[in-house]
Amino acid sequence: MTYEFIEYPDREMLSIELAQRLAGDLRSALQHEERAALVVPGGTSPGPIFDDLCAADLDWSRVVVLLGDERWVPEDSPRSNTALVKSRLLVERAAKARFLPLYAPFDAPEDALEELSKPIAEVLPLAVVLLGMGTDMHTASIFPEADRLEEALKPDAPILMAMRAPGAPEPRITLSAHVLNGAMSKHVLIFGEEKRAVLEGARGKPGIEAPINAVLDEAKVHWAL
Repeated sequence: MTYEFIEYPDREMLSIELAQRLAGDLRSALQHEERAALVVPGGTSPGPIFDDLCAADLDWSRVVVLLGDERWVPEDSPRSNTALVKSRLLVERAAKARFLPLYAPFDAPEDALEELSKPIAEVLPLAVVLLGMGTDMHTASIFPEADRLEEALKPDAPILMAMRAPGAPEPRITLSAHVLNGAMSKHVLIFGEEKRAVLEGARGKPGIEAPINAVLDEAKVHWAL
């Protein structure tokens, strides 16, 4: 497994240059395909990248945007990642993009998997994926010790899976590892010395211990202090 590690002098420079790379990857994909699917992470870290990417000059009407994972909460919940994507990425030029949700008003995520998976299946393989990584080496909602971790790592796993993990207050829904790993361009965003050390510590570990390794091959890892 090999990946490219790109170090930036500060987070502002990372945000600007990573947004440019993502836009370039999308333009390249649109030269060969009618539409391109962009997967983005939740949390606050990608916000500044979204602020730059949303103004990129490309045909956003042919771009499909979706999260790599989502908490099973309504969009108006402060725990939802969807609101961040809509308020900081799907604005300006990027407002023309189509958004595929990972939440539907069902009690449990298992009840919505089929409905939510259908439109995603139509845009596979993914064109561009941006992921984060936790200090436990998880990515998306593929957590070590999650209830369906082994299934999520299998090459024949469903497109979407419901996941429950120790320490996660609500169920999650996540793209499976092979769907993320099958993207034409893969980028991983990490900040700080601790996560850099965690990434180094993941080397050689099986996916069951370090789920991030399931998507790292040929990826570009973007790091700033």
